[in-house]
Amino acid sequence: MGDKTLTRMDLSEAVFREVGLSRNESAELVESVLTHMSDALVGGEQVKISSFGTFSVREKAARVGRNPKTGEEVPIQPRRVLTFRPSHLMKDRVADGNKR
Repeated sequence: MGDKTLTRMDLSEAVFREVGLSRNESAELVESVLTHMSDALVGGEQVKISSFGTFSVREKAARVGRNPKTGEEVPIQPRRVLTFRPSHLMKDRVADGNKR
């Protein structure tokens, strides 16, 4: 596996090359899409991207955890966590990448 990370800049550059918008317009478009996605998630909505996957927020209940070093029980507060479930097409595409 490579150490490469896809960044916002990479996405806006791809939009610039593929769609033909200016670099500024491409960056604004990427920011707008990410803002809409994050606002929807904060509001408790799911974000489904066809052939990619589904982002959703899950409520985790309070529970008792254990400090692995000391064995001491520690209360863990309830919280919301972001989850991602890839589509079957994405799973297949990633699996096919392993064959190279």
